[in-house]
Amino acid sequence: MAADAPIRVEGLAELRRTLAAAGVDMSDFTETNKLAAALVATAARGTAPVGPPVGGHLASSIRPGATRTTAMVRVGNNTRFPYAGPIHWGWAARGIRANPWVSEAATGTEDTWLPKYMDRVDQIVGTVKGI
Repeated sequence: MAADAPIRVEGLAELRRTLAAAGVDMSDFTETNKLAAALVATAARGTAPVGPPVGGHLASSIRPGATRTTAMVRVGNNTRFPYAGPIHWGWAARGIRANPWVSEAATGTEDTWLPKYMDRVDQIVGTVKGI
C-alpha cells in the first residue's frame, strides 16, 4: 500500500468557486502544486526511515506528483515497497508504530510552500478588474 500524504490548502476550493463566479479561472494550480510537492518530497527523502526492513529504499521511492487541484507525495508501491504505508501510518495489529515522516516533511516545509500558493492566488486575483 503506497503512502500518500496530500497537501491540503484550506479554503482553496471555496476561493476557486468565488473567483469563478467573478469570471476568474483559478482551476489551474498545476505548477504551484508541482513545486509544493517537490519541496515536500525533497524534505521527506532526507528524513525517510532506514534500517531493517527499510534499508534506505523508501527514500529512493519518494516521488512528487501534481494535478491542477492537488499536490501529492507518493512513497513506494504495492509490489516493491508494500511496507511503505504501514511504516508511515503504523499498523497496530502488527505492533508497527507510525513514523509519519512525509506528513512531518509537509508541515515542516509549510513556511516554504505556502507562500508559493499565496503568490499564485495574488497573481490570479491581480488579473481581476476592479479589485
